[in-house]
Amino acid sequence: MNRNIPKLVKDDPWLKPFAEIITNRIEEADTKEKELTGGKKLSDFATGHLYFGLHKTQSGWVIREWLPNATHIYLTGTFNDWQEKREYEFRRLDNGVWELQLAESALRHGDLYALSVHWAINFGKRIPAWATRVVQDSTTHIFNAQVWSPENPYQWKHPDFQRNNEPLLIYEAHIGMAGEEERVHTYTEFREEMLPRIKANGYNTIQLMAIPEHPYYGSFGYHVSSFFAASSRFGTPDELKQLIDEAHGLGLAVVIDLVHSHAVKNENEGLGNYDGTRFQFFHEGPKGEHPAWDSYCFNYGKNEVLHFLLSNIKYWLEEYKFDGFRFDGVTSMLYFDHGLGKAFTSYNDYFSPNVDHEATTYFRMANKLIKQVKPTAVSIAEDMSGMPGLAVPLEDGGLGFDYRMAMGVPDFWIKTIKEKSDDEWDVGEIFHQLTSKRLDEKVVSYAESHDQALVGDKTIIFRLIDKEMYFSMRKDQPNMIVDRGIALHKMIRLATASTAGGAYLNFMGNEFGHPEWIDFPRAGNGWSYKYCRRLWSIAEKPELKYHWLYDFDKEMIQLIGENKLLTIPTVDFVMENKPDNVLAYHRGLFLFVFNFNPSQSFTDYGIPLGPGKYKIMLNTDNGRFGGNDLVDEEISYYTHPIAGINSQHYLKLYLPARTALVLKKIDIPKVK
Repeated sequence: MNRNIPKLVKDDPWLKPFAEIITNRIEEADTKEKELTGGKKLSDFATGHLYFGLHKTQSGWVIREWLPNATHIYLTGTFNDWQEKREYEFRRLDNGVWELQLAESALRHGDLYALSVHWAINFGKRIPAWATRVVQDSTTHIFNAQVWSPENPYQWKHPDFQRNNEPLLIYEAHIGMAGEEERVHTYTEFREEMLPRIKANGYNTIQLMAIPEHPYYGSFGYHVSSFFAASSRFGTPDELKQLIDEAHGLGLAVVIDLVHSHAVKNENEGLGNYDGTRFQFFHEGPKGEHPAWDSYCFNYGKNEVLHFLLSNIKYWLEEYKFDGFRFDGVTSMLYFDHGLGKAFTSYNDYFSPNVDHEATTYFRMANKLIKQVKPTAVSIAEDMSGMPGLAVPLEDGGLGFDYRMAMGVPDFWIKTIKEKSDDEWDVGEIFHQLTSKRLDEKVVSYAESHDQALVGDKTIIFRLIDKEMYFSMRKDQPNMIVDRGIALHKMIRLATASTAGGAYLNFMGNEFGHPEWIDFPRAGNGWSYKYCRRLWSIAEKPELKYHWLYDFDKEMIQLIGENKLLTIPTVDFVMENKPDNVLAYHRGLFLFVFNFNPSQSFTDYGIPLGPGKYKIMLNTDNGRFGGNDLVDEEISYYTHPIAGINSQHYLKLYLPARTALVLKKIDIPKVK
C-alpha cells in the first residue's frame, strides 16, 4: 500500500530515512482522535469542564468527579461543618464517575468545600480535580475549593476579540511580582498599572506565567495543583477576566503558560494519590515521576487523561478568552528520558525508541483543538531538543505548533559573555547563531527570559556590570564597566530582536536591566519578597541610567512593530569583518550595522550595497540612550560607487566602538 509522504519530509531530504516513523505518528494520532471522538470534532469532545466539577443547574447544584478507585465519596465544607453526612454522599455512575445532586439552598457563593474520598484501606481529603476556584486560608495555609457563582458574573466588553496575524512581540510577565511592594500583587494592579505600560512600550502580546493554581508560590507556577482554577493569590476569576478584557480593548493578545508536562505531587491540594492510587492520572513506577522536577508525569496514553488535558485547553480559551498557550516542558514530554543530559546532535535522536508517541499524539490533537476552538489562537512550544516538525502545520506532517522557543539564543549570549573577551566576539558566529533555524518553522527569539533572571543564574545586565550596578548607576557616577554593559545590552537586544525568526520575547524588567535577580520567598531567605518584585521607578528616574535602556527598548520594539519587520521572512547577510568586529545585514528595507569592536571606532566605513539612499532610524549611540551622540542622524546617507557608476557601491558610515545603527532605505529604484 502506498502511503502519502508528508510535506515535512519532502522539504527536508534528511528526514527521508524517517518517513515511515513520521507517517506512523500521524496515523497514530488520527486513530486516537477517532477513538475519542467517534469521528466528531475534537472541540465537541473536549468539554469535560462542562460536565465534571461543580455546576449550578435549573433545579440546584450538581458535582461530578472521576475517581475509579474510590469506594465512598462525601462532599464536605463550611455548609456542613466539614462533616461526612449522608445527604452529601456521592453516588457511583459508570466508568469511575461519581455524582452528587443538591438543592439550590445547599450551597452559596463563597462556600468552601472539598471531597472526603474513601478507598479500600484508607481515606483522605481531596480538592476536586475539576474545581475552577481554589483558595488558601491565610492562617492555616490550607487549600479548599470555593463555590464561585456570583449574582452578577463578569460581562465581557470585547467578547469577540481576535488576535491579528502580526508577529508576536511578547511581554512575559508574572502577576505577583509585577509591582514594587514586597508582597504578592494582584490582577487588578496588573490591569491598572502594567497594561498601559506594555501597550506604550510597543508589545502586542502578554504571556502570563503562574495562572493555574499552584500550592507553592516559589515554583513560579510550574508545579500546578488545580488545572482549571486561576490562582486566587492574585485575585478573583472576574478580576482576571477584566484584565484580559481590557488588554483586548488595547489590542493586546494574552497567552497563558500551560503546564501539561507534569503536576505537583501534593495529595491534599493536587492530583497525587487522588483516588487512592498513584496511577490514576500518571504513569506507574519510575516512568510516572520526573527525576529532576520532583513531580508526577501524566499518562498521555489514558483516554481519561487526554479528556482532562484537552478540556483544560478549551476551558482557558473559552472561559477566560485567552489567545493561546506557551506549552511548558515540551522536551520532557517528548522523550522517555525527558531529554535530560542529551545533546541532540543527530536526527536519530528525534526518531529513536526514546520518543514517546503518546506525547506526539497529544500534541497533534492539542494543536488541532486550539484552532478549532479559536482559529486565531497561538501555540508556542518550549523545546530545547530541536525536534524537526515541531512547529510545522499538521497538514504538512508536523506537530502543529505555531512557534518554538529559540532556546539556544540566550545560551549563546551567556556563553559569549562568560567565556570570551570583548575582542574575541565573533560577528560571523553571532549572525549564524541568531539566524539559524529550520526554514519551515517559526521561532520566538529572545536574549533572556525569566529563566536567566532566577536566583542562581544571572541576567545579561548583571553578567555585564555585576556589582557596579549597585554603586555606579547614577548619571553623575562615571564608570567604564557600566558604560560597556549598557552599550552591549542595547546591541545584544537589537541583534536578537531584529533577526528574530517570527516572534520576539522579553521578560518584564529585563528591558531596562533590572538590578535584582528573582528569589521567591522561601525558608532560605526568611520568606522575604525583597527580590520578588519589579522596581519600575528606577527606570523612570531621570538621574539614573536605567531609563536609557528602558527608552531604547521602547523605540526598538516600536520600530519593529510599526514597520512589521518580523513579517519579512529572510534576514539577508551583507558583510562581516571579523578583525574589525563589524557586522551588517538587511531585513527588507532596513539595514543593521553593528560595530562590536570594544575600542576602535571607524570613519567612512564602507558597507557594500546596491545604489540607494538611507536614513538613520535608530542609533544605540544616541544620547537619549546613554550614548555619546557621535553619529549625525539628521542627514541622509548615500551609497557611492568605488569606481564607475556600474561598480560596487558602498555606504560610508561613522561607526563608534560598541554601537549599532538601523538605517532605512528611503528610495526604491523604479522598475522599467
